[in-house]
Order: sequence, then C-alpha cells, then structure tokens
Amino acid sequence: MNQADIILINAHVLTMNQTFQRFNPGAVAIKGQSIVAVGSQGDIMASWNAPEIMDCSGKVIMPGLINAHTHVPMTLLRGLADDLRLDVWLMGYMMPVERQFVTPEFVRLGTLIACAEMIRGGTTCFVDMYYFEKEVARAAAEAGMRAICGESILKFPTPDASSFEESLAYSQSFIDEWKNHPLIVPAIAPHAPYTCTPEILRLSTALAVKNNVPLVTHLSETALEVENMRSETGMPVIPYVKKQGIFEAKVIAAHCVHIDEGEMRTMQKVNAGVAHNPSSNLKLASGIAPIKKMSEVGLNVGIGTDGPASNNDLDMFEEMRLTSLLSKGASGDPTVLPARQTLAMATRIGAKSIHLDHITGSLEPGKRADLILLDVSPLHNAPQFFRDPNGIYAQIVYAAKSTDVSDVMVNGHWLMTGHRLTTVNEEDLLAQAAVFAKKIDAFLAEREQSILSKLIAIGGAAEQESFEIQIKVKIKDCAPVLQALFNHPQIEILRHRHYHQYDTYFSFADPNQGRLRYREDHLMDENHKITSTRSRLTLIGNAREGHFPQDVLLSRSRYLAPAVQSLRFYQEYFNPSHIDEINKDRNRYLVKYHETEFFINIDEVLKPSLEYYLEIKSSTWSRNDAENKSKLAVDLISLLGADPSQAVTQDYIELIQPNA
Repeated sequence: MNQADIILINAHVLTMNQTFQRFNPGAVAIKGQSIVAVGSQGDIMASWNAPEIMDCSGKVIMPGLINAHTHVPMTLLRGLADDLRLDVWLMGYMMPVERQFVTPEFVRLGTLIACAEMIRGGTTCFVDMYYFEKEVARAAAEAGMRAICGESILKFPTPDASSFEESLAYSQSFIDEWKNHPLIVPAIAPHAPYTCTPEILRLSTALAVKNNVPLVTHLSETALEVENMRSETGMPVIPYVKKQGIFEAKVIAAHCVHIDEGEMRTMQKVNAGVAHNPSSNLKLASGIAPIKKMSEVGLNVGIGTDGPASNNDLDMFEEMRLTSLLSKGASGDPTVLPARQTLAMATRIGAKSIHLDHITGSLEPGKRADLILLDVSPLHNAPQFFRDPNGIYAQIVYAAKSTDVSDVMVNGHWLMTGHRLTTVNEEDLLAQAAVFAKKIDAFLAEREQSILSKLIAIGGAAEQESFEIQIKVKIKDCAPVLQALFNHPQIEILRHRHYHQYDTYFSFADPNQGRLRYREDHLMDENHKITSTRSRLTLIGNAREGHFPQDVLLSRSRYLAPAVQSLRFYQEYFNPSHIDEINKDRNRYLVKYHETEFFINIDEVLKPSLEYYLEIKSSTWSRNDAENKSKLAVDLISLLGADPSQAVTQDYIELIQPNA
C-alpha cells in the first residue's frame, strides 16, 4: 500500500489536464507539497493509505485559479479614482499617490489584503508587477501563495528608485534573493513600451535572459498606444518590442487588446504568454481583446484581474464569466469559448501562459498540490444536471461565485479550511488599510487644487525626461559660433530649424507648484516668413538635482501638453499670481557629437533685451547618461569658441526674475 499524507475523497474531481479527465466520485492523494495520485475513489483507496482522510461531501476539487496579471499592493488604492480615462487615471491619480505613499510597509499591507481576497476566491497563484517587489514576495510567501513577482521598471522616477538604473540593480538583487524559492518566482517587469525607453527594454531583457526569469509587461492595451507607436516608430507595438529583443525572454504580456493575426503569430512562435484582463479593459474602455483568434492561432492565453485599482476586485470567477461572454458577444457566435475552455484558461492554459505549467495548473501526479474545493450546491447553482458531461464546467463559469470556495490548498498546505483563513488576519489588515485611506484622502483633497492636476484635467499631458542638462553662455557675436559649428569636423549637423518664440510664464503664490509656460512657436523659412505655428504648455518643476562642473543638471517634473485654447483661456483657468513674457529669435541645431545628440540654440532674446546666448541642451531618463552628456556639453561650448567658465546656470525666466 502506498503512503500519502492526506487523501481527499467523495469529490467531483476536475483534473483540467490535457484530456479533461473527471472522476465522480473521485479522490486526490497528496504527500508533502505534491500530488501523488488522482483517480476514482475506489482506485485511490485501494492503492493508497494516509493518516488523514478528508470527506469533501460531494464538492468539486479542481486546480486553484491562476490570476495571470495583477498589481496586488493596489488594494490600498481600490476605489480611489474611477470612471476616468486611462491617462488621467494613471498620471493624475495613481502615479502621484504612489510616489507619495508607496513604501515597503504600504506594499506589504496591500499584498496581504490581496492575498486574503484571492485565497477566499480560489486563486492559488498570481503574477504581480509593482514596486518594492521584495515585500510583495515576502507577504505572498507568508500568506502561502504561489506568485511570479515582477519588479517594475519605468523611465520615470518610481517609489523605489530615482532612475531606471536603480530599478535594474534592485531587480538583480531581488532575483538573487528569491530565485529557487518553493513558492516565489522573481521576475523583471518593464512597465510598457510607452513608459520605457528602448534601452530599458533591452537591458530588462538581458537581465531576464541572464537569470532565466520571466519578463512581465503591458502590450497594446489601448488603441491610442498603438496609434502613437505607429506615428513615432512606423510600426505597431509587437514588431517594435520584437525589434528591442524582448521575446528572447519568457514574456508574460498583459492585455494585447489591439493586435492583429500577424502579431499573434509572432508571439506564438516565441512562446510568449498573454494575460487577458476583461474587467479592466471594459472599465477603462480599452477595448475587447481578440481571444477567439488568439486561441485559434495557438497562443497561450491566461486570465487576469489587473490591479484592484482598475478592476476593482480580484475575483477570478467574475473574470472567467466575462471572458466567455465578451468573446461570444464580440464575435456574434454563442459557441465561441465554451465554459470548459475558459476554465482551462484560468488553470492549465493559464499556467502555460505564465511558464509554470510544469508545476501547477492541473491535478496530475508530480505537480504541486495547488487545489480548491468548490461547493456547487447553493441556490444560485441549483439544480444540477448530469446528462451533459460538460455541464459542470458551465456551472462553474456561468453560475458559481467566489464565495462558493470553501477550502484552498497551495503546495500541500491549507490556506483556508471551511471558509476560515489560516495564514492571514483579515480584521487587523482592514484596520491598517483604513489608516492609509484617511491619509490618501487628505493628500488628494489638497492636490485637487494643484496646477499639475488642472493641467492633466484638460487632457494630453505627458511626463517628459527627468534629467535635463543645460549650459548657457552669453555671446557678443553669432558669426564665430556659426563658423565653428559648420566647420568643425567632430560636429555633425542633423537638422536646423528657425523659430520665433513667444513664451508666457505663469508663476504661482506657492512656489512648489512650479512654473507653467505657454509657448507659441512660429517656424520661419529662409525668407523669414512663417510657415507653421504650434502652441504648447509645459509645467516645469522648481527642483534641481545638483551641479556638474560648469553647468547644471536639472531634475524636474516636466509635463508637456498641447495648447488648444487661447492664452486668455489659460490665464483664467490657471489664475497665476504673476505673468512674464519672453520673446526670442531662435536658431536650433540638432547635432551629433561623439555619437551623442545635442540641441544647440543660438538665441537673440528680444523681449526683454538680453542680446545673444549660446545654449546647449539634452534630456534623458538616466542620471548616468546626464552626467556623461554634461561633460560633452562643456567640450562643445569650448569647440564653438565660447568660455565655459562664463556659463550661466539659469533659465531665461530666472535671468529676468533673479529672486524667483
């Protein structure tokens, strides 16, 4: 007689294996962390013995559900800002609040709350991407859940890193600490192509490949994202990220709402997984992913909830039902995505999509004991019919609720028995969450009056590079500078533009609001006639990172938005305490020097009259890159015949407002 630790009997066993074997009455034998036998109750009891025999009272035993994409610490931001566009929701509320409040303590609490919610809902494994991911891993392991934890990398400063280089270093440390853990798989998570530079995507991929860990990201979530990518690069999102090499890694791609069949085949060939997030995509009006076509192509598609700030829950039963219904409604075919396939997407196929199907996702000997007990007898699921063998799958997908889950096991350990959680204290977690909610409410109530919030509210705002190097020198005559510029062998001129610029600066009583600049650019031709105009708003923070030799490194929160209204409208809308005007004639040259691009501006400041200035600028998301560029900028000033020791470290507005 074979020996197990526990045998679960008197159950309707759904293995969710490749052939969808079912046993009723069935049994599952477990030893240590693994399943050792699955089959009919008679066969298992004839071959196996265990000190504990658990009568499941006719409940369904099935694999635990796999949440293929979420941001679990965002339980603490649930309901914070709803019914908004994605850009307003993300930039106006989520990112500012995260920068203010997200700490290791915040992440740990949010993760534990999420784990409690997911365990109650029958989820045994989830894929996360957030900040301070070491804390997500610790909390998930403490709660006993299986998780892929991806450390987020963005070009913006984040709550746990002032630059993406710091995020990459944190990621490597995280991977070193958690690799080979029995429950946690560390991963790297470059957020999305629109929030990462090509360099970040390439470096993240290299780290993932080097350490043989997954790469988690968002791809083609909105039509606007795809449209912008085509406009900027001449290609859709999937070809663009393929060009950056990310498919060399084990990719888990969230959303993929706006991809065509060719892009699907590209992803299928490299075994990339897709995480479908129906509730989030509907709530943010991102669209409906083409799941039917993805399945036909052979892509491994799992199901995710997305974060609880954009869903607003972590209920995988709700996601399964929506997945089936949306595919039917979108295709006009009620036979599309039958319940059995949807349940497989939330279990075995979901495990394949996140590259963990060798250990979880189905009830098979040798796989980890990740399973749930589901009561399908309540009123909302009665009566039961047994004529159709697939009826049980339809019951689960179309009628069952997350509250029907009574018991949850992960890695051979019970996390919930008889609806009672065994690894987390819900009451204590809720009390702590209420404290955070009060602080965030107060912060946002004050922030609603901010210039940044008002800028974002009128639409189109985008955060610009965090680091800008700038060196400016007053010159008496432009001719020697131009002669050096056109004739120096180390300077390659890539482009020239001639502008007349009208800048209006709005200052505010609270200097922490920064300055808002309204700029009208008039592009001039060779005959000094206006060929086109454009207007922009730029919010420039007042913080400086520090000085490099003979120039300045600016670290600013810079937001850019198109100005589609009149200057008078913006004066009334933003209500500045002070207004300044600067008019200048600018010849701008985009040059390459030592394989690095710079803008060289030769400015005649006309109002107020400040005469001529030579200015060199370059922006970057990387502090290290900024430092390197600052040295080259000093060299350029010298090559152009000016004296770097006479550099002016102020912007033009600071020259006319010395005390501002």
